[in-house]
Amino acid sequence: MKLGELVSALTVNGPTPGPWSQREVTAVVQDSRRAAPGSLFVAVRGAHSDGHRFIPQAVGQGAVAVVAEEKAVVETGPDTPVIRVPDSRKALARLAAKFYDYPSRRIKLVGITGTKGKTTTSYLVRSIIEAAGHRAGLIGTIDYRIGDRVYPAPNTTPESLDLQALFAEMAEQGARYCVLEVSSHALALGRTDECVFEAAAFTNLAHEHLDFHRTMDEYLAAKTLLFSGLSPDKTAVVNVDDAAAGTIIKRTTARVITYGIMHHADVRPAGTIGHSISGLSFTVSTAAGEIGIASSLVGRHNIYNILAAVGLGVALGCSGEAIAMGIRQMQAVPGRMEKIDAGQPFGVLVDYAHTEGSLNSLLEAVREMTTPAAWVITVFGCGGDRDRAKRPKMGAAAIAGSDLVIVTSDNPRTEDPLAIIGEIESGMTAGIKRVKLEPLGRDRAAASSSTKSYAVIPDRSEAIEAAVRLAGPGDVVVLAGKGHEDYQIIGEAKFPFDDREEARKAIRKCSAECGVRNAE
Repeated sequence: MKLGELVSALTVNGPTPGPWSQREVTAVVQDSRRAAPGSLFVAVRGAHSDGHRFIPQAVGQGAVAVVAEEKAVVETGPDTPVIRVPDSRKALARLAAKFYDYPSRRIKLVGITGTKGKTTTSYLVRSIIEAAGHRAGLIGTIDYRIGDRVYPAPNTTPESLDLQALFAEMAEQGARYCVLEVSSHALALGRTDECVFEAAAFTNLAHEHLDFHRTMDEYLAAKTLLFSGLSPDKTAVVNVDDAAAGTIIKRTTARVITYGIMHHADVRPAGTIGHSISGLSFTVSTAAGEIGIASSLVGRHNIYNILAAVGLGVALGCSGEAIAMGIRQMQAVPGRMEKIDAGQPFGVLVDYAHTEGSLNSLLEAVREMTTPAAWVITVFGCGGDRDRAKRPKMGAAAIAGSDLVIVTSDNPRTEDPLAIIGEIESGMTAGIKRVKLEPLGRDRAAASSSTKSYAVIPDRSEAIEAAVRLAGPGDVVVLAGKGHEDYQIIGEAKFPFDDREEARKAIRKCSAECGVRNAE
């Protein structure tokens, strides 16, 4: 593509004049390390570095032109044109869409935003679309999926350049839809600018990401951007039970489909909801008729996720049969109430819950599946260099929903793990007993089932092993916070670590060492 044609996306008067307008652009890059002959380098200001500092490197590696912000000091040679823009991040989104020939106009985008439920809802919607006979890509927290290709997900929603490239690849692979989780960061930073959404869903709003947004009002304002950008011929699917629903609905001109349990909604359960360890079963009332639902997912929060998916299925014109089949065929989401079964006589669930609300919902669902005499043993921590205000609230939620809590490390990053744990402990209800489990939880009597208690084991592997050793028949061990993640960040280094594998290892070790102890 010619440079003049490409940068016309930044103007309203057609291709930018100049002798350099006929230069051929073979790539658009924002990482100077990826600059090569024929590339257009866009200098973007980030949270930790400023792309303008790396312009000389990009030019030295062959960039044919540079996009920079108006007030930035830029040093280049006379042969390298500098295209000035007010906001280089927004310019990047426009250039990326133009370079890849506006792929979101060739496939239908389905966006899902909210604090909780995005990942599970996205998996359900993709399954519904495929049950309706269409190919669909998936972009979200766990990974990016295009047909049989699976890419790791560094961000829930990629940068605009990567996002447009993924859309283009999906279109080339014959996908008709892309289901994507849309994070508040992506909306606030303009990553989804130039994306045309066919439908979008709002799941809920809870305390999260205030290290970035600063206030709940700013957080909500970011979420509303997805819906204010919908045109009147598109559809917004909104959880009417959430307090933020009214604001979302006011900010959109799109057709609105509401869903919920407590308030009258367009999509709602009709009759009794069947709930057991095997899953959920209920009938959903919609404007298109009633749909019988059977799902292997468990928990009240997954009722909401299913309703959101049904609403999106209706919005996309999928039949009731396709909606029911898609939900039935979606068996599990990695790291979302994922069951670990290594032959042990107690349950082990791994979940990504890392907010007060999501942990509350998770533990309520687990309690519904246990007998009154059974223990719920929860292992969790909080991430470092992230929102500190939620730490005591997470501690309170954990102790409220568990018989025993083992507080440990999550991804401490550059913070002191013990300092993070101390902030979590500050939220534990007064009178809750802290116990010492030594060695590694072999003595179940150390924690009394008659009163709630908690222990501190900073090493996450040891904490998981302690929980497994304590668990008896019928109990449930909940490993919360990391879910599908297969790493732990300590300092600035990333180490291999997977709660699911650690749980299996602990179960095998306990079985080998203890024989029938857990069956007594």
